[in-house]
Amino acid sequence: MKGSCLCGAVTFQLTGDLPSIYQCHCSLCRKVSGSSSNSALIVARSHFQWRSGENQIKSFATPSGFKSEFCCHCGSPVPNLSADGQSYWVPAGLMSEPISTQVSAHVYVDSRANWDTGFLSDDVDKFAQMPPAIEAG
Repeated sequence: MKGSCLCGAVTFQLTGDLPSIYQCHCSLCRKVSGSSSNSALIVARSHFQWRSGENQIKSFATPSGFKSEFCCHCGSPVPNLSADGQSYWVPAGLMSEPISTQVSAHVYVDSRANWDTGFLSDDVDKFAQMPPAIEAG
């Protein structure tokens, strides 16, 4: 399965079965996405491959360790390697073709925006923080 940033300068490919998507509602993810949450997959490093544009990626990190990587041309968030080097955080919206997975968890729901209420009535699990069960697929 292929994915890319908005302008197509950064491209990547995922192999194997995809893990479930999680939606993070924390304030940092809201700012990075410009939305109510950030939808992502945690993909094992062995199932991720850059295809082009890796040298077009810029990075921003907060003192707390939160990291955002993005295309230097269009500003789209792009996959980034986890601190332990074992997996990639992949924004679900970057996938270029339909994917056969779905949202299985809402995380950091206690810090959601007060207007972010649409997900509250769905049947998806909700967590105050990131549960250890969300691991690379």
